[in-house]
Amino acid sequence: MAVIGHGGKEIVERILEPKDAVKKIKGLKSIPVRGQIAKEIIDIAYGYFTPLEGFMGKADVDSVCKKMRLANGVVWSIPILFDLSKAEVAEYGVKEKTSVLLTYEGNPMALFDVEEIFTYDKKEMCKAVYGTDEEKHPGCARTYQYKDTFISGKITLVNRPKINPPYEPYFIPPLEMRKKFKEKGWQRVVAHQTRNVPHTGHEWLMKGAWFQAYAELPIEKPLVGVLVNAIIGDKRKGDYIDEAIVLTHDELNKSGYFGPHNHMTSLTFWDMRYAGPKEAIFHAMLRTNLGLTHHMFGRDHAGVGTYYGAYDAHHLLASVQDELSITPTYSMNWLYCPHCGEVTNEGLCNHRKEWQKFSGTLIRSIVQDGVKPPRLIFRPEVFDLVMKTAEQYGFGSPFVTDEYLQKRIPVFTIPSMKA
Repeated sequence: MAVIGHGGKEIVERILEPKDAVKKIKGLKSIPVRGQIAKEIIDIAYGYFTPLEGFMGKADVDSVCKKMRLANGVVWSIPILFDLSKAEVAEYGVKEKTSVLLTYEGNPMALFDVEEIFTYDKKEMCKAVYGTDEEKHPGCARTYQYKDTFISGKITLVNRPKINPPYEPYFIPPLEMRKKFKEKGWQRVVAHQTRNVPHTGHEWLMKGAWFQAYAELPIEKPLVGVLVNAIIGDKRKGDYIDEAIVLTHDELNKSGYFGPHNHMTSLTFWDMRYAGPKEAIFHAMLRTNLGLTHHMFGRDHAGVGTYYGAYDAHHLLASVQDELSITPTYSMNWLYCPHCGEVTNEGLCNHRKEWQKFSGTLIRSIVQDGVKPPRLIFRPEVFDLVMKTAEQYGFGSPFVTDEYLQKRIPVFTIPSMKA
């Protein structure tokens, strides 16, 4: 039976078997790719980016920028691009209607069937996607780093990535994810988007969304699960290390704050664009392809600085909700009320002057100090694991440092291929 993803398109893994791959790539010119492109090749090949089958052409890019849709009318919010310089196009002999081999760290990775070579105004792209052309916006900075020429075409993986410890259990592509949901009997699944170690505010966001999904069917209540989908991509100094993120979310399950009957942890490869509302749309599409029925969207989802309003993502999602195959679950701020002695939601109690927000800066300072906080702020098992991962993977720190960036074990590698 066909598995349908975003845009009504069947999810198909674009992956060649090794014996077929060796024949296909023989004699092809090869082009090395950087980490961002390697991650997006994996996403395309495994169906995370359905209905895309490759990197976008100019008509799709133009339509996404101007209409937030692919050229065929399907909602899509962020361009997916393959870039080269004009000099590299000439050096590698890239031509339309030909195929090349893409390599990562010296090993064959994917077949790229080149369809179009084009240019696009990066400043115009930034204004359309991020609502600004300021280089200090991290999405704009990434866009300006693209080279001057874009190449479109379909991608086929010729060499499956090797997922390195401790990430292997959490790499669950769309087709495999659907099978896991079926095994668990989950009829509704709520996505939790994260790049952070979970404090109890995150935990209650997930539990609130879980309750919402149940509440929609007051008579016949299906099994509902929460899927933590950690975004694994480029790291900045001061971010939590990736190992801590996936392992501590899984610890909420193992320590009983959730359970295998209603909670899973997974990862997706993606370099965040911090596009706020547009990235919220992108996350909805991505999690549709993973088989989720609901998606949590909180305050300033995927935003950065003061570029977006607190609930701009909610409003944009509402404008296209009829065209999305996933139901948003919206939430306001979760906070701690010492008077009530519990985690609560903004507006529930009347002790406003006593509310304590879950400040990311405050939480990080607690972690940095290494002093175990009250369990109503941080689950002790989670905190202990943060400290353990700091020693085991972070060279003494739970946060990204220069040493971590230089010495960390890669999340994935591309193995060599036998001729």
